[in-house]
Formats: sequence, C-alpha cells, structure tokens
Amino acid sequence: MGAVTSTMAAKFAFFPPTPPSYQVVMDEASGKLMMMDVGTRENVDVLKLDTKRGNRVVAVYIKNPAASLTVLYSHGNAADLGQMFDLFNELSLHLRVNLMGYDYSGYGQSSGKPTEQNTYADIEAAYRCLEERYGVKEEDIILYGQSVGSGPTLDLATRLMNLRAVVLHSPIASGLRVIYPVKRTYWFDIYKNVDKIPMVNCPVLVIHGTADDVVDWSHGKQLWDLCKEKYEPLWVKGGNHCDLELYPQYIKHLKKFVSAIERSPNLRNGTGPVTDQLENPRKSTDCRETCGPNMDQKGNFRQIIEQREKPRISTDCREKSRTSTDRREKSRKSVDRPEKENHVSDQPEKARNSIDRFGGMIRSVGLCNIDCFKPATKAL
Repeated sequence: MGAVTSTMAAKFAFFPPTPPSYQVVMDEASGKLMMMDVGTRENVDVLKLDTKRGNRVVAVYIKNPAASLTVLYSHGNAADLGQMFDLFNELSLHLRVNLMGYDYSGYGQSSGKPTEQNTYADIEAAYRCLEERYGVKEEDIILYGQSVGSGPTLDLATRLMNLRAVVLHSPIASGLRVIYPVKRTYWFDIYKNVDKIPMVNCPVLVIHGTADDVVDWSHGKQLWDLCKEKYEPLWVKGGNHCDLELYPQYIKHLKKFVSAIERSPNLRNGTGPVTDQLENPRKSTDCRETCGPNMDQKGNFRQIIEQREKPRISTDCREKSRTSTDRREKSRKSVDRPEKENHVSDQPEKARNSIDRFGGMIRSVGLCNIDCFKPATKAL
C-alpha cells in the first residue's frame, strides 16, 4: 500500500528544478566537497548522506558560533539547495542558529527518485547526521517544513519525543486536500499531516499567507487548530505561497519564536497556546506599524521577483492554480476568516524588504516553491 502511494506521489507531487542549480565537486586542496555556482563559505559544510533506502542525498550544514539551537530545514517542491543557499545563510545569521538543509532524493545532485517514502528517509539521514557528526541533541533541534516539506517534517516530528520545536511554513493538510476539500483521509492520500500533527509533542509555529492560491490558508489554520502545543501563528495578510519571506513580519516573528524557545526550554506543558512570556502575545502577529520600503533596495526587490519567476515558467502558480480555484473556494466557506481576527497580520504595503537587513539577502535565491500537487487536477 505504501509503495502505491509513493508511486502516485512521484507522478504528480514532485517537480525538481531541471537542470539542477548547482554542482558538487571535491576541492583538491582541502579534500572537502564544494557546491559550484553558489559560492563558498568557511562556515558551510557540504555533505553527501546515505539513506536507509539506498539513495545518497546532498546536504549543507551552516555553522553559527553564537547558536544554541539547530534548524533542520525541509524546502518546498520546486527548489533545490542551490536556490535556497542564500536564504539558509541569512536565516542562520539572523536567527542565530546552526542550519542544515538537504535535497530530497532526485533533487539537485541527490541520487534516486523523489517519492513520499524517500523524503522520509532523506530527512532521517539529515537528522542522523546532526546527531552523529555534529553532536546535536534532539532537544536542541527545530524542524522547519515549507510547503511539501511539511510532510517529512511532521513525519519525523511524530517520532521525536524530545524535539525542541517545529515551524510549518505554508503547510499542506494532506496531498489530496490541496486538490479537493475532502473531509476524511483516504488510503491513497499522501503526506497525511492532518492526522500526524496531533501526535507532535513540542511547540509548533504555523506561518501561512491569507491569499495563498496554491495551498489555501485553511490548511495552515486547520493544522494549527490541531496542535497540542500552539505558538502564536503568523497569518500574513495578502501573502501568497511564494513570497512570505519578503514580508518584514516573517523574519520578525521567526526571531521572536526562536528567542522564546531559547529562553524557555520547558515550554511543553500541554495546557494551551505557547506564547512569548515577556510580551503581549497578540503583538507578536500585529504588524500594523509602517513597513515602508528601503528606497536604496527597491531595485534589489524587483530583481528578486524577476529571478524567482524566470526558472518557474513551467510551474507558475497563477496559471496552473486556476483549475482548482473553484474547489478551494468551497473549503474556504468552512473556515472562519474575519478580517478583524487578531491572529492575522495587517500589511498595508506588500512584500517590503526593509526589516533588519533581511530583505537584501535573497538577491539570487529562487524561493518560489510552488505548485505542490497542482498537476493532479488533470491526472485525477
């Protein structure tokens, strides 16, 4: 049964960038692996990890000397490590964390084919590397899953009882639910996050755009409602599936979350929402302050958008999402989405890049992890 679902997933769920955005070579002088075409950094290790399913996946480990926590990041559907590299470095810097990112089997320079079961083995290999090679303890790890990456993230989180925290970025409730608002879980569904998240025993932060036209906001809302240990969510008003990193409140809220996790290692009390103990929790998602653009970086912002869209011509979320829009509208009626809901961030001016130098960082990275399971509307 599992093999059938994995085969189904491979047919319509995975879209690795073709060709890969990087190459892995051996530096003859140092004997270390290097990623070509993305630059080199002294604090970055490039690794090849063997999985229990016989594949070898590429990973990067970014060291921050000020870090006490480590983020294990599972990226979205239409990206690879080369496109995520700059973002990973900036997250490590601004959040003061070590960060490991990895490519799924069949992505980038990782061997094998992308399947649901392979992604579970891929994240296990990355986690095992953190423990065995870098001595990272389970209780010092934050799992971060973006879009399709929420699948392997939650699968691993259900099996780690001492995990520090989880971040879900534009997550899916399940693969089938992206296509159609079904009320129950079927055997052939993939990434059954809606069934797994109640088994996660650590604080969970959910980030989702209210205007997401690929994975509807109701997915993030449903998953947050089912969390045992809730952290104040970030609903980015007007945010889509591909652009949340460009909103100032994205990095501000992540920094607040990591800071709260660092200060409060025993947040797990099972009694309700986990919030920043030192500040009014409602303010953590209230971004009513002016978020105007840094005029010197306005050109960079335009360049970011252009570079994100060019490699995604075949997976443009606006074109391919039209076929399932009507179906998703039905599911939205069942979710309470009042404008005055105090979890939703007001954002008068969209996608500005003036907060804490963060906006200037993604000059060459492709962040558009789009389309998820869109082609399935045709296949089904």
